[in-house]
Amino acid sequence: MELILLQKVTNLGNLGDKVKVKPGYGRNFLVPQGKAVPATAANTAEFEARRAEYEAKAQAQLGDAEARRAKLEGASVTVYANASTEGKLYGSVGPREVADALTKLGTPVEKSEVVMGAIRHVGESEAIVHLHADVEVPVKVVVEAEAA
Repeated sequence: MELILLQKVTNLGNLGDKVKVKPGYGRNFLVPQGKAVPATAANTAEFEARRAEYEAKAQAQLGDAEARRAKLEGASVTVYANASTEGKLYGSVGPREVADALTKLGTPVEKSEVVMGAIRHVGESEAIVHLHADVEVPVKVVVEAEAA
């Protein structure tokens, strides 16, 4: 399946690139998310007519992501969880808890922007906040046991 990208997609291409992808990836993810359109003659002509608009939108998104990165640079969040005396959690701390903690600090972050595995022990860890295809920022996550 051949598509025209309407924005930069990590590991695939930049704005305006014609890419060949598997039909399921294009049909189920790229097209519904508004990241690409099928590479027909009509869509190609429409894209070229609106290229400046798409590039301005991409620059605005990148500028917004850079501003958010500046706010999150060097950020550290503390998450409290129920833990045993040995420091093992009775559950886990995941992206949702980290995103909620960062939002409480004043920078809104979606759960889907936090890239990390589950944390199952008390201590310090690191999570990556993926704000844009070109903008990522590491965030320190401190997990502490709740006071009983």
